[in-house]
Amino acid sequence: MGKSEAEKSPFSRFDHVAVVVKDMDKAIQHFSSLGIGPFERGNWPHIIEHVVRGKPCYARNKVRLAPMGSAGLELIQPLEGETIQREFLQTKGEGVHHLGFLVDDLDKEVENLIKRGIKVVQSGRRAKAGGHAFIEVGGIILELTQRW
Repeated sequence: MGKSEAEKSPFSRFDHVAVVVKDMDKAIQHFSSLGIGPFERGNWPHIIEHVVRGKPCYARNKVRLAPMGSAGLELIQPLEGETIQREFLQTKGEGVHHLGFLVDDLDKEVENLIKRGIKVVQSGRRAKAGGHAFIEVGGIILELTQRW
């Protein structure tokens, strides 16, 4: 793949690996004991519009982030609502949930993926700009995020 193609890919800016957990405090204690951390809250605006499998819903997760080299470890504890994170926790238990990538224009990237037959399984929007979209490709969940 040529450099220009890689630059066009929505998967060229790897940001984080996300792990779904049952208990945030225990998870932070565990990962901290391995030398990962410190864990902090994200500093981005709240998501105001959630859509799961095409249906609007209310959702709330507790999220903490820790740097790991050039990327991060994101811990997610589902709190309220039916989300793909809660579904994962109920069917598979704790574990790696998705890989996250940063994009400059979420709407454009999602539109391009939909044209290629990829479905968005969950998304969220921020009040002014930005948000995220989760897609599933070959059994792997990928998250595209536009910070703001």
